[in-house]
Amino acid sequence: MAQNNKKASTIDLQSLVDSHEKPYVVIDRDYRVLAANKAYEQVYGRAREWAIGKTCFQVSHGNDKPCSEMGEDCPHQQVFSSGDPYSCLHIHYDSEHRMHQVRVTAHPLSGPDGLLYMGETVEELSARVDCSNAEDRMVGQSKPFLAYMEQLKLAADSDATVLLQGETGTGKELGAKFIHDQSVRKASPFMVVDCTVLTESLFESEVFGHVRGAFTGSMGEKAGLFEQAEGGTLCLDEIGELPMQLQAKLLRVLETGQYRRVGGHKTLKSDVRIICSTNRHLWERVLAGKFREDLYYRIACLNIRVPNLRERLDDIPLLTENLLECAGRAMQRSYHLTDDAVQALVGYHYPGNIRELRNILSVAATHCSNGTINTDNIRQVISQLTVARVRNMDAEDEVAGAGIRASARRPEKPAAQGLSSLQAVEARHINALLARCEGNRKRVAAELGVSERTLYRKLKRYALNGV
Repeated sequence: MAQNNKKASTIDLQSLVDSHEKPYVVIDRDYRVLAANKAYEQVYGRAREWAIGKTCFQVSHGNDKPCSEMGEDCPHQQVFSSGDPYSCLHIHYDSEHRMHQVRVTAHPLSGPDGLLYMGETVEELSARVDCSNAEDRMVGQSKPFLAYMEQLKLAADSDATVLLQGETGTGKELGAKFIHDQSVRKASPFMVVDCTVLTESLFESEVFGHVRGAFTGSMGEKAGLFEQAEGGTLCLDEIGELPMQLQAKLLRVLETGQYRRVGGHKTLKSDVRIICSTNRHLWERVLAGKFREDLYYRIACLNIRVPNLRERLDDIPLLTENLLECAGRAMQRSYHLTDDAVQALVGYHYPGNIRELRNILSVAATHCSNGTINTDNIRQVISQLTVARVRNMDAEDEVAGAGIRASARRPEKPAAQGLSSLQAVEARHINALLARCEGNRKRVAAELGVSERTLYRKLKRYALNGV
């Protein structure tokens, strides 16, 4: 009789997990997987018979220790210590050792034997994609990265406009695509427009479309990006570069949801979610009079800062694994890094962020032997990048220096410019630093030994372009 009850409990447990559409497992206090559903088998390519009896950290992570002992957030530890539900982001691996960015939601379960168990739902956050482009996946487990992913997920759950602000190479467009893919609009188009290439003559035609004969050379009708992205998401990349006169035209359609094709008379309505990205300090551009304040508030309903790679160096091992996996598929061979090569990568400062890491690995892979990238390969590439960057800065210094020398030959006009001779010298010095530091205010402030706030006041006083 007891044996029949035990069998019935097992059947009930399997029925429970199979009722879930998403991957779902039941785990005991000793970390052992007791049951897994069909969705888990399909996503991770593992038969449930293989997983049952193994520990959760073996099955999902390939570790020999619990997540908590590896310095990671551990839902098992949280649930069994508090008895409360717990949710966090994790990196899981499937049977082919491919990475999955997932949200794990764990709940306490009371068993028929009176013992506590844990039910765990696994939600895929970034679908598996073709890795011919390594930037098609976001991976990481550092605190800044996980906090960023939390913000993206919250943004995906709403339909508000989003502003992603981050340095060049941090993957802002990928963040925008993540929001789209996790939103209710995911079945509709995702379109991207590069605002740096939109002249006034191109803007309305590209964004709103045009009718036949609207201008010279318009032989037919053209649907603009708002029409092409209907029902989906339109990402305005580098919105901070959009000229002021075009900002007004964009603001109009964002406020009214209506627009017309160039040369057309029919008013069209737009059902498009807007996500903007920029590598600028956009509010500072507002203060400098270079970006409309009303447009800023319209696009920055949800303002998300994208962390740079220097803030998440702990993610270098995961990132390199992902990037090399993708490079290997493209080149039809496998690559791996030695431990000292990984440490050499962790010690670099990455002014170009993830894009630069990808380039370093690509070049190092072409110079390695037998697919093994060692520390010499990495250091050689980094050295070449550093030399090239210094040469570029020297060239810019020469151009800036020529400007200063030309200015010095001209008579000073402090009264006309409202500056004393000393202030004029300071203005020229700051201008030269701006050129050398590629407009990076933080670096310029460090060179001057002042705060960024003080530097901004000087930029405004001297009418310099510091953002």
